[in-house]
Amino acid sequence: MAVPKKRHTTGRRNMRRSHLALSAPAMAIDRLTKSVHRPHHVDLRTGFYNGKQVLFNEEETPEDS
Repeated sequence: MAVPKKRHTTGRRNMRRSHLALSAPAMAIDRLTKSVHRPHHVDLRTGFYNGKQVLFNEEETPEDS
């Protein structure tokens, strides 16, 4: 079984782990409704995408279901 001959320093360990950090997802604010959603995705609360209503009709709202 392979066993390291010398102990790796904490600096070397931290440099190896430098790419493992998590980043917060990007968020966009809708110009019409001012709601927060992921960029290039439909806003699931309002049904708007790129300033157009694409998900819900006027008579159909997400609270009706």
